[in-house]
Amino acid sequence: MNQTKTVQTTFFPVVEQHILTQALWVTGFALLTAVGAQIEVPHQPVPYTMQTFFVLLSGALLGKRNAAFSQLLYLGLGALGLPVFAQFGFGITRLLGPTGGYLLSFPVAAFAVGYIIDKNKSIWWTALAMFVGSLFIFSLGTLQLQFLYYQEWVQSLLNGFLIFSWWDILKVSAATILAHQLRKIQSGS
Repeated sequence: MNQTKTVQTTFFPVVEQHILTQALWVTGFALLTAVGAQIEVPHQPVPYTMQTFFVLLSGALLGKRNAAFSQLLYLGLGALGLPVFAQFGFGITRLLGPTGGYLLSFPVAAFAVGYIIDKNKSIWWTALAMFVGSLFIFSLGTLQLQFLYYQEWVQSLLNGFLIFSWWDILKVSAATILAHQLRKIQSGS
């Protein structure tokens, strides 16, 4: 009697226990975040970039722990001198400057997205998770802008939070749809 085994492959196998697989996905999302930093529309003091798209997507696809690790790796690479930040920037000064609050929030936002999606993987929960992740990013970014750059709350809120609203609605929508579709492919439905 010949029995065949069905082997189901996963699209994002980070849930596997194999540490090398997890490390590759963590590194991959750190590098995608670096690529996203270079896709930018110049704006002062904080440019419009695609970084947060990959931060949110990492939370949705890697899970809370690995997503946070991917963003910590991204920040570590930049702090160590690799040109991974916007406009090929690097160094601790980027983390302490006007964009630092946004950058430093990436691991927290990625973790939050993964945490929420762990509870419910529906498209609506995915959208909510990404919205919450974006709020973390903009709240911490705006706080750092307030204390280090503008020192006026209205200016900080306008130029650090509200001006990015339309851009991030597009990114959150795209990341939500992409994550949901990839999970559907992964589950075979």
